[in-house]
Amino acid sequence: MSVRENPEVLVIGAGPVGLFAAIVLAKRGVRVQVVDRDWRTGAHSYALALHGHSLQLLDELGLAETILERAYRVDKVGLYDASHRRAEMRLAELDGPFPLVAVLPQDQLERILEETLQGLGVRIRWNHEISQLEQDDKEVTATIHRLEKQSAGYAVAHTEWVIAKTEQIRTPFVIGADGHRSSVRRSLGLGFDEIQPPTHFAVFEFHTDADLGGEMRISMGETATHALWPLPDGFCRWSFQLADFNLPASTRKKDRLTIQQVGGAEFPVVAEQRLRELVKKNAHWFQGSIDAIQWQIAVRFEHHLAERFGKGRLWLAGDAGHTTGPVGMQSMNVGFREARELGEALAAVLRGKGSVATLESYGRSRSKEWRFLLGADGGLKATAQTDPWIAKRADRLVPCIPASRDGFARLAGQLALEPMLLGGQET
Repeated sequence: MSVRENPEVLVIGAGPVGLFAAIVLAKRGVRVQVVDRDWRTGAHSYALALHGHSLQLLDELGLAETILERAYRVDKVGLYDASHRRAEMRLAELDGPFPLVAVLPQDQLERILEETLQGLGVRIRWNHEISQLEQDDKEVTATIHRLEKQSAGYAVAHTEWVIAKTEQIRTPFVIGADGHRSSVRRSLGLGFDEIQPPTHFAVFEFHTDADLGGEMRISMGETATHALWPLPDGFCRWSFQLADFNLPASTRKKDRLTIQQVGGAEFPVVAEQRLRELVKKNAHWFQGSIDAIQWQIAVRFEHHLAERFGKGRLWLAGDAGHTTGPVGMQSMNVGFREARELGEALAAVLRGKGSVATLESYGRSRSKEWRFLLGADGGLKATAQTDPWIAKRADRLVPCIPASRDGFARLAGQLALEPMLLGGQET
């Protein structure tokens, strides 16, 4: 497909959710273009785990087998205090063809998705920034800047991105999968409300000789929650929640090149000694070695929800509509389902089998689910069978469960917890 040909859907953002949405559309015969202001897929990333339902969606596109060949398979989630194991959630008991979580770094997942998209004849337009979006009742007019690097300076040379070309394209629909700083959301004038205060984590990724036995582990203290994810090839990732830590919001950016500096902002580097102190304090049971540290940074995670998920011909999916913490890997995974639902709905409208008005139900269902997941409505209710240690931490477990909808309810049920919305309605 020529990049000069106006698409039927313009996808803004080439992260996992945007790439997945584009594949869904292309598989349904929809002309699609993808633009992203960065120059390639992420070199480092926060998201790393694919829920069973996400694997099922990827399997529909013929990608699950390739992903599983490269991934670490998690079949249970252990809940711990600082000293020992307290409970578990058994992913292997979930319904569906993929009762597991596949752990694969986001940059590897993005490469698989990009290669699939290229095989469908869709090329990503890297270094393209949306400057303006205007919609009427028939189409969206997008003004796009193509960026390129320019060297400047004499005594001290430096490189900066400048606008090389500006163009306009017209398209019936736009999907904004462009992250928490979404230009699509801003063009709609939508609020991005803070549902919970931000949390800060010290993130360490390193090689270890620990045998985690297919288990992702969550260590829960009185107020802080920490997560240990096993990774392929003997690596693991520890995310320790930090108390009384203030990290500027500007540093929460995905790292495309280096873990020290991202787009002019720097991640604070956390010393290896701090890692050892955090393990000793929060996870006495972790006896693995700490070798070949790849990440050792402090990251701010925000908990925001868009005022709504779109209007007319502009719609949001993934982090453009919601952001949450890193423990249960919910934002990206629910984002895949959003991308599939949006892709199917837009394809139906474009082929005369639906109306733009039907997209409003998508927006309502997204807001309802995320108000629950972000703790604005309802929560997990303890029962007479709930262990007191679990009951005390019930609300903190909502963002930790690596599943959504039916899978979420099943895993919560293994802990004798009931998911409830306000008014007593189940999720």
